[in-house]
Amino acid sequence: MTLEQLNNSSTEDFVTALGGIFEHSPWVPEAVAGMRPFSSIERLHEAMVVAVEKAGQVAQLGLIRAHPDLAGKAARQGSLTAESTSEQKGAGLDRLTDDEFQEFHRLNNAYQSRFGFPFILSVRSHDKHSIMAAFRQRLNHNAGEEVAEALRQIALIARFRLHDLIS
Repeated sequence: MTLEQLNNSSTEDFVTALGGIFEHSPWVPEAVAGMRPFSSIERLHEAMVVAVEKAGQVAQLGLIRAHPDLAGKAARQGSLTAESTSEQKGAGLDRLTDDEFQEFHRLNNAYQSRFGFPFILSVRSHDKHSIMAAFRQRLNHNAGEEVAEALRQIALIARFRLHDLIS
């Protein structure tokens, strides 16, 4: 899909096309649909990030909680979105040993217990070892730092996804 096609699409088609950019959160493209036309992918991304920033804490936490655990049960069961499946596969999370899977499960549980939402990391420049290191480091953060970091990671993920989608 081109940016021109996206700009000229109906609001419904715009939201449908961008529904996977921010995981299970079509409210994000809905919030920016009326701002079209966008002059670049970066302007579209910027508008969507601002929409998330302005949405308030309840919506932001909902967005964060819409993300799956990294290398979690959903990944093993094949129930992730196509975007999440591709991203986790690219980081090698589909090829974990049983011990590594158990370690991810332990880290996911510890993180979820501490913060009340899943650990989010833009995994495209990571492998399983750097992801586990980031998990361990971020478990030492406070809740405010982690909400901010999760939203920053979500924005990075969205940028990659937009560039994958729009030619």
